[in-house]
Amino acid sequence: MAIADLGAVLRGAPKVELHIHIEGSLEPEMTFALARRNGITLPYADVAALRAAQQFTDLQSFLDLYYACTAVLRTAEDFQDLMLAYLARAAADGVVRAEIFFDPQVHAERGVAMATVIGGLTAGLREGQRQHGVEGALILCFLRHLSEAEAEQTLQQALPFLDQIAGFGLDSGEAGNPPGKFSRVFAACRALGKPVVAHAGEEGPAAYVRDAIDVLGVQRIDHGIRAIEDPALVQRLAALQMPLTVCPLSNQRLQVSPDLREHPLPQLLAAGVCVTVNSDDPAYFGGYLNANIAAVQAATPLTAHQWLTIISNSFQASLRDDAWKAAWQARLAAHFAEGGMLPAEARSR
Repeated sequence: MAIADLGAVLRGAPKVELHIHIEGSLEPEMTFALARRNGITLPYADVAALRAAQQFTDLQSFLDLYYACTAVLRTAEDFQDLMLAYLARAAADGVVRAEIFFDPQVHAERGVAMATVIGGLTAGLREGQRQHGVEGALILCFLRHLSEAEAEQTLQQALPFLDQIAGFGLDSGEAGNPPGKFSRVFAACRALGKPVVAHAGEEGPAAYVRDAIDVLGVQRIDHGIRAIEDPALVQRLAALQMPLTVCPLSNQRLQVSPDLREHPLPQLLAAGVCVTVNSDDPAYFGGYLNANIAAVQAATPLTAHQWLTIISNSFQASLRDDAWKAAWQARLAAHFAEGGMLPAEARSR
């Protein structure tokens, strides 16, 4: 395979997706199908009208539509079908593992029980692995626009399901909701022996990235791209090898980085930061994992070695054991070598 086929190598490479909101994979077609199933009337005439509404000016304008569409998710079957649809698309993009966010507080507001949400999602994970060979793990996210007391209540409701929850996270609107607002509940999650992650440095400032590390004790930062505004923080991220789960198309659609040619991912990568590429809410932002990779490559062409580093980072940053990571990183390197993407001396190692 010639060097001109880097795109084909990237499309076929094994990958881990670390930043995907399962509710954000709810495509308009499924939204209407579930609305019909559950007897719900949507405020949109049809699929085209719903797609036309996906014109976002900031994070909040997206969240308003996102939360409205989740109203169609009512039963365990709905959540299972949603998970299966995502895993089919992930498998087509070469994803071998996905660490998937879900927002139980969104559903609790409509009276949907934690058991219904987790039961349906875990059933979807099992069936998705059987059908597509993609393993998955669930990360329960607290909504940062709600209070810490509500997050603590959600944690209590999740305790019977801890064996089905791989970790805890923090999402929703950053503005006015600093990481420190959730220090107690994150300490409780860590005390349970669960890893924690948090959205920071997307809409919020670089200081939120620092606080997510120092106050919440996270082992991964979701987004984190505004760290580029603080050179000392960038150096610290590189020294810690703190992973950033970057979502380029999301950043573009939400006007965080409107022009991908100016996206900070290449700068962060050059500084030695452990950056990864992910899809965030692909049903709303124009594409799943391979579409995000292709968009970055079209805007800021990276070398094969740089892409090998980025995709290898996704394995390294996963919540899996070191042996699993090493085995898949070796398979990834072999895939690049077989595609002619590595120099002869690297291929012979």
